[in-house]
Amino acid sequence: MYQELIDKKAKLAVIGLGYVGLPIALEFAKKIPVIGFDINDGRVQMMRKCIDPSNELTKKDFEGSDIHFTSKLEELKEAKFFIVAVPTPVDQHNVPDLSPVKNASETIGKVLKKGDYVVFESTVYPGCTEEDCLPIIEKLSGLKRVTDFKLGYSPERINPGDKTHTLAKVIKVVSGCDDESLDQIAKVYELVVSAGVHRASSIKVAEAAKIIENTQRDLNIALMNELSIIFDKMGINTYEVLEAAGTKWNFLKFYPGLVGGHCIGVDPYYLTYKSSELGFDSKVILAGRYINDGMSLYVARKVVRYITKTVSNIHAARVLVLGATFKENVSDIRNSKVADVVKELQSFSVNVDVHDPYASSEELMHEYGFGLTEINGTDYDAVILAVSHEPYKQMDQAYLESITKPHAVIYDLKGLYRDKIKNRIYWSL
Repeated sequence: MYQELIDKKAKLAVIGLGYVGLPIALEFAKKIPVIGFDINDGRVQMMRKCIDPSNELTKKDFEGSDIHFTSKLEELKEAKFFIVAVPTPVDQHNVPDLSPVKNASETIGKVLKKGDYVVFESTVYPGCTEEDCLPIIEKLSGLKRVTDFKLGYSPERINPGDKTHTLAKVIKVVSGCDDESLDQIAKVYELVVSAGVHRASSIKVAEAAKIIENTQRDLNIALMNELSIIFDKMGINTYEVLEAAGTKWNFLKFYPGLVGGHCIGVDPYYLTYKSSELGFDSKVILAGRYINDGMSLYVARKVVRYITKTVSNIHAARVLVLGATFKENVSDIRNSKVADVVKELQSFSVNVDVHDPYASSEELMHEYGFGLTEINGTDYDAVILAVSHEPYKQMDQAYLESITKPHAVIYDLKGLYRDKIKNRIYWSL
């Protein structure tokens, strides 16, 4: 397979062209022929014009790429090596929603041929690739794994907004259904990953490795969030504590904050779901999720309690929320916990303005029921810095004073303005 691809006698296809799939497709397209497939034809049309719908890549990133974008199933039949990079969200009850990955499996099952390769990159629980996706592919294609086609798993490690840890510079974990597939899949990824690959012993091991990467981060951030709640009651600044503790050589530097997005805030639920299926109910992982999922309400209610003490009519109170995306310097609003802060404030009839230099107001309105506004007025009773976008780093004490009342509170969730606010009440996590 590897030789066919580099000789350009075979094409590679990437199914799902979001923040993970598109960078992978373009990177491979600089080396071999690629088919970029997405079910959203509107997105496909944008990519044909060298526009990234996720706003992560520039037109320059499309240059020199041998790639054909399509939403037509028939055109996928030209490929022999398939990479699946569709999202794997959870539903409102935090139960894994496998419909995107199952739909992608159906798509592959309809176009798969003897000798083809299928590699999943979507984050799933250990066993999902072989227990949930494989049966669909085999049923629709009439082909059998190993004897007729090869199956593998290589977890994505794309970090939105990160221009340093790009696909080529991060070691890629790869796995296959047998020794031959492992070797071929590794060689294919080595075409675009200069940092090298790590060959996992099985597909399940690779799946598990991916899911604990984000579970570990989730738990460490949950500890910091719980500590911030405790230290707040003690009148201690959490960031000062972490700064002091960080002088020890083996102290891990994690920080409190809202944990949203489609990785850290979601992946642990895939692991706990599978664990529960197997008869073991997670204690530590779910405890971390409980803390992190509750931080939005904690922040909003702390602000509301302060406002009720300082404003005679809470219905006239104004709050400015800076940032709406799930992390800094990206436009991605998926699973943004800022939305929970806004909704909780609104439930107390507080007037909330939300500002974000990168997010789409239309997308926020569609997803969460509120849009963006310009920073408007000089009478905010509270300002919540929720996301440390680059433009917010330019806001100094004088500016924050100019848009707030004298009694206002600046709630700095990211510690961005620590030691810089003197004439307003200042809080941080």
